[in-house]
Amino acid sequence: MPSLWMLFASFAFAAMGAGVKLASEFYTTSELLFYRGIIGSVVLLAIVRQQGGTFRTPFPKEHLVRSLVGVVSLWLWFFAIGKLPLATAMTLNYMAPIWMAAGLFFAGWWSRTNTVEWPLLVAVGASFFGVTLVLQPAFETNQWLGGLAGVASSVISAMAYMQVRKLGQMGEPEYRVVFYFSMTTTIVGLVGVLSGDGQQTGLPFHSHTPGGAVLLLGIGCAALMAQMAMTRAYRVGKVLVVANLQYTGIVFSSLWGLALWGDRFNWYVWMGIGVILASGIAATFYNTRKTARGAAMEKTDPIASEL
Repeated sequence: MPSLWMLFASFAFAAMGAGVKLASEFYTTSELLFYRGIIGSVVLLAIVRQQGGTFRTPFPKEHLVRSLVGVVSLWLWFFAIGKLPLATAMTLNYMAPIWMAAGLFFAGWWSRTNTVEWPLLVAVGASFFGVTLVLQPAFETNQWLGGLAGVASSVISAMAYMQVRKLGQMGEPEYRVVFYFSMTTTIVGLVGVLSGDGQQTGLPFHSHTPGGAVLLLGIGCAALMAQMAMTRAYRVGKVLVVANLQYTGIVFSSLWGLALWGDRFNWYVWMGIGVILASGIAATFYNTRKTARGAAMEKTDPIASEL
C-alpha cells in the first residue's frame, strides 16, 4: 500500500506539471503561482479547521525562510516547464537529492568528519554528465534559459528540503509546512502579477476561459493530492523504497509529454535521463543513510520535492 500511495503522488505531480505546461500558454508564471497557492491554501484551511487543527506556530522565521526558498524554486520550475519538454523539466527537478548528497559530502569534507565516499562522487559526477545529455536539445533550439532555470530550481529545491527536514526535527506538523508554503506562494505570485508579470495592457490578470479555469483548478488540486499522498507514503512505508519510487514521476511525465505534445527524444536524451535517474537513486540512498537511517525523513512531509 505505501508503494501505491507514492505511485499516485508521482502521477499527480506529473499531472500537475502537464497542467502547468498547458496553462502556461494562457497565464504567466506568476499567475500560475498565485492560483496554485490560493487553491491549495483554501482547501487545506478547510480540512484543518474541520479536523480542529491550528496554524499557530512557534517557528515563524523558519517557516518564512523555508517558504521563500521553496517559492523561488517553484517559480523557476514552472518557468522551465513552460519552456522545455515536460519530461526534461521533471528530470531536472528530480536532481535535488543529488545536490543534497553533494552538500552533505562537502560539509563533511570541510569539517573533516568523514572520508571520501567514491561511490557518491561517481553518482554526483555522473549526474552532471546526464544533465549535459538531457539539455543538449534545449541548447540546440535556443531554450537554454529554460534549462538553466530547471537546474537552478533543483539546487534551490534541495535547500528547501533541508529546511523542511529541519522543521520536522523541531516537531512541526506537516500541514503547517504545506499551508504556509501555499500562502507564501499566493502572496509572491500576486506581487509578481501586480508588478507587471501579467498582461501588458488592461487588468494585471489574464481573463479566464472555461478550459483555463479547469486547468488552474486541476493544478491546485493535483498538487495538494500529491502532497498528501506522498506524506502518507513516507509515514507508513520504508523510507528508501518510497523515496526511490518518486522517480516514477519521470516515467509519468514522459507519457504525458508523448500523449499531449508528441514529445520524441533522441537516444542520448534517454541515456541522460537514465543516468540522472540512477544517480538520484544512489544519492537518495546516501541521504537516507546519513540522516540516522531516515528517522528525520519519516517524520517530515517531503513536499519540498515539488518545490
